[in-house]
Amino acid sequence: MVIASLADSVLRRVEAVGDTVSEALFEPVIRLGVTGLARSGKTVFISSLVANLMDRGRMPGLAAARDGRIEAAFLQPQPDDTVPRFDYEAHLAALTGSKPHWPDSTRAVSELRLSLRVRPAGLLAGLQGPRTIHLDIVDYPGEWLLDLGLLDQTYDQWAGDLLALIDKRDFAQRFMERARAADPTAPHDEPLAQDLAQRFTDYLRTARKHGFSDCTPGRFLLPGDLAGSPVLTFAPIPVAEPSRRHSLHREMERRFEAYKAQVVKPFFREHFAKIDRQVVLTDVLGAIHGGPAAVEDMRRAMAATMGAFRPGRNAFLTRLLSGKRVERILFAATKADHLHHDQHDRMTAIMEALTRDARDRAQFAGAQTGALAIAALRATTEEIRQHDGCDLGCVRGRLLETGEEKVFYPGRLPEDPTAILSPAREGADTWLDGDFGVMSFAPAPLSLRAGDGPPHIRLDTAAQFLIGDRL
Repeated sequence: MVIASLADSVLRRVEAVGDTVSEALFEPVIRLGVTGLARSGKTVFISSLVANLMDRGRMPGLAAARDGRIEAAFLQPQPDDTVPRFDYEAHLAALTGSKPHWPDSTRAVSELRLSLRVRPAGLLAGLQGPRTIHLDIVDYPGEWLLDLGLLDQTYDQWAGDLLALIDKRDFAQRFMERARAADPTAPHDEPLAQDLAQRFTDYLRTARKHGFSDCTPGRFLLPGDLAGSPVLTFAPIPVAEPSRRHSLHREMERRFEAYKAQVVKPFFREHFAKIDRQVVLTDVLGAIHGGPAAVEDMRRAMAATMGAFRPGRNAFLTRLLSGKRVERILFAATKADHLHHDQHDRMTAIMEALTRDARDRAQFAGAQTGALAIAALRATTEEIRQHDGCDLGCVRGRLLETGEEKVFYPGRLPEDPTAILSPAREGADTWLDGDFGVMSFAPAPLSLRAGDGPPHIRLDTAAQFLIGDRL
């Protein structure tokens, strides 16, 4: 029985390798990871990308679409039977229905397979017929991405750095008072641990509302079926000496390590490590509106997560034998439709500067990176208004809160990104030279022509960077 079981296991592994070789040679797969922090528009990005790959009238920036080489695009069952399917149809209906609204945000991993029948280009065009290329899109919360940065930290490192950082924030004081009062050497007390964890979770929720990015551990905000479990019942507390058996410090340390081993590492193995193209969506305008501290927090978060990408060039045998490495990473600043187009270059420049540390690290490892200002679904139109003899580039849209249509001037972003980054790095409380406003717009009612996907800004350029070379 044991020998038979081993033989069966070996056979399954051989079949799996055979499937991988066949797929790589005849029906290649692009696994595209889509993530971003809260309110960055992951669900909208995926829904609009798929819709525009199926109806490609608005995709001239994607070379294969512009040249007419994509003959068909169709949805197929995804290859991972244990991962929930991304509910594309429901999300697209929310965006394009008679009463359009933004779909629910990402709360767990989901996946969708879009298969493209593509004619080859260049010398192969006359020698080969169309081939099928599968695009597997993996959607996961950005908070889980940030958790990957915990893998290289001990509990004491994490707690010390985090407490020093948040001690400067007024809204963290309810938690900080409780954390300072806790005696790490005292025997572990479960009601105290639960109170600390709850106050810490409340702090994380408030920090996210204030526009801060690095709100880890991410499962505290999206607990799912782990809610109330010991693996989510810990918090950072001040520590001055090594932990003692049965102490509060030892138990906080043990649960932190359990979180990494039982929550973070399985996510990395089962989902993240299989990705070979990645887009990271960021609400740069929201961070700027939140102030210098929120911008600096976003910059640090982007740099800290880069190590988890294992960036580098994929090779055929490397993929078979030792797993994938991310080849291309796009950092996309969303909600470009909240600005007049004459400011989009400035928005891109700020995005490039914000992610400089992260992109340098990826490029050094051999990955190709890019930065772009996009709007996966355009919710506004542009107008020029006169004010004090000057032309102001404005946007018109339907306000999310009231449904009223308004014209909005958000202010001008600085031409030099250091006007944003320098105050952020220096710990300034407010911007000295500008007041940057942000409005929340609802999706506009759409009337789409046959063959056209939803309107967007540079979604085709993003698609060309991410998958164009494989088409």
